[in-house]
Amino acid sequence: MPITPGRGIVAALIAAVPLLAQTVPVKEHTLSNGMRLLMVERHDQPTIAAGWIVRAGSANEKPGMTGMAHLFEHMMFKGTKTLGTKDIKRDLELNDLQDKLRAEIRKEEDGLRRKQTLGEIADMNDPKLRSERHQKLLTEFAKLVKEQQDLLVKGEFDTVFTKAGASATNAFTNTDVTYYHVTMPSNKLELWTWMESGRLLEPVFREFYAERDVVTEERRMRTDSTPTGKFEEALQAMIWTAHPYHWPVVGWASDVVSITREQANEFFATYYAPNNLTAVLVGDFKSADAIQMCEKYFGRIPANPKGVPEVITLEPKQLAEKRMNAEAETTPQVQVWYKSVPTGHKDEPALQILSYVLNGNSGRLQKNLVLGQKVATAAGAFPYSRRYAGNLVLYGVAAGEQKPEEVEQALYREIEKIQKEGVPALELRKAQNQAQADSFRKVENNEALATQLAVADASGNLKTFLDLPKLLETVTAADVQRVATTYLVKENRNVAVYTRKVETGPVDPELAKVPEKFRPTAKAAVAQFEKETDAAKLKQQLGEMEGQAAQVPEPVKPLFEFLLKKLRERVAKLEAK
Repeated sequence: MPITPGRGIVAALIAAVPLLAQTVPVKEHTLSNGMRLLMVERHDQPTIAAGWIVRAGSANEKPGMTGMAHLFEHMMFKGTKTLGTKDIKRDLELNDLQDKLRAEIRKEEDGLRRKQTLGEIADMNDPKLRSERHQKLLTEFAKLVKEQQDLLVKGEFDTVFTKAGASATNAFTNTDVTYYHVTMPSNKLELWTWMESGRLLEPVFREFYAERDVVTEERRMRTDSTPTGKFEEALQAMIWTAHPYHWPVVGWASDVVSITREQANEFFATYYAPNNLTAVLVGDFKSADAIQMCEKYFGRIPANPKGVPEVITLEPKQLAEKRMNAEAETTPQVQVWYKSVPTGHKDEPALQILSYVLNGNSGRLQKNLVLGQKVATAAGAFPYSRRYAGNLVLYGVAAGEQKPEEVEQALYREIEKIQKEGVPALELRKAQNQAQADSFRKVENNEALATQLAVADASGNLKTFLDLPKLLETVTAADVQRVATTYLVKENRNVAVYTRKVETGPVDPELAKVPEKFRPTAKAAVAQFEKETDAAKLKQQLGEMEGQAAQVPEPVKPLFEFLLKKLRERVAKLEAK
């Protein structure tokens, strides 16, 4: 059979040229108190991407205290005894007074919670059910919060960094870690070490209870008010039987509003000790200077002599397929979550290559399900490996009148082909090239490299991360076929099928003016308006929206005008009471 001109040459070149591995020259150092320091010198621009990571995420929590790690992500920006307040003495006094009042308020809440579990009341959060004492305590507490707010210097921690020319001051929390990062001019390294060590050495968790409410609102916006947010949360709870990945990073709503400062202090003392932290610097600095500064400032923080308790719960072997059938205001689609391996596992590189075979514009799922069979408008796969466990996820969005179940079966057929026939050499090489290219791109950017180094070290997989290009190169077609056969089996999968929620009853004529794709968002927002009983809060939100009206893009105007109308109606209704 003759070789097709061009194609044969390209194939030969791809097979013959070895892929280049990106070498990252990481210098490692451990401070006297056990804190690790990773450094990569890059002198091409006068900036440093800096961060420090805590080996604690939602997996390190326990029932009744979920959401703690994420709450701390917020609290660590509240300042110190030096930053964030006009009167530290009174500030600390107000913290103590708030704690005492919250303890009494919690007794009232415990009684309401008991009544709700017995079916005596429908919603313990209904203000009408509060006792006179309960309401009086809340009023006194609000006065303390107002007094403390008048003492605060809002956002002073961020302001100091910004005035020094720093940017990207932020943080994130996931199931395994919490990471705090900033990009700064290279001559501000000492400022960074002083600032960051300060909020570890003498943090002040001011506005603690108010911040719980902020997190609760964040949860409403990101989970409760989105078309699929609550279903995605339920899906993870279905996937994980025993492991702490079972609960959401943001925490269960009832837990978040019940966390006490005492519990927070215990969590901080356990997990925010230097012997559970890693600092990372990537950019224009000298390692010797960085070590000296980090020892001077971070070295002041005492280690936790007890160490950190390990997450010991192992997910039991899944024995049967689990399914979730959800009616949601979204495009019909299917997700298939196979249990796979944690990061650092010997099979992780092969599973990554398998995902590249399936995913992307030239991957099998796009070519066969979207372009070929036309059963889906989008389809793909991605590995999701975490510190303690992992998944390989397949997804497909149904096209036209196709049902999600038809897309699901099409996904399985592609997996079965690989399990039975394997992957040809040329396709394997293409997947490896794509994986290597992505690996290379991820370390070009200083901020991205710092983040990846931090997460890898906190997960105990720094060597695996640094060796990943070499590991990807050694994956064989037999490896890909083996992991597909081992992990992508029926009893190991968790399936979420989304069908469009059927409208019942009369359609709101105002909502009918909103484009269909925006209606789920509109309905969710109106539901939140109806839950809110504070007219002042809604009026503030209304004012903000009215101020933004002129900047709303034309395609979104119908949605925006609908929400304005509904918000005005809700405010008028509350004020009429």
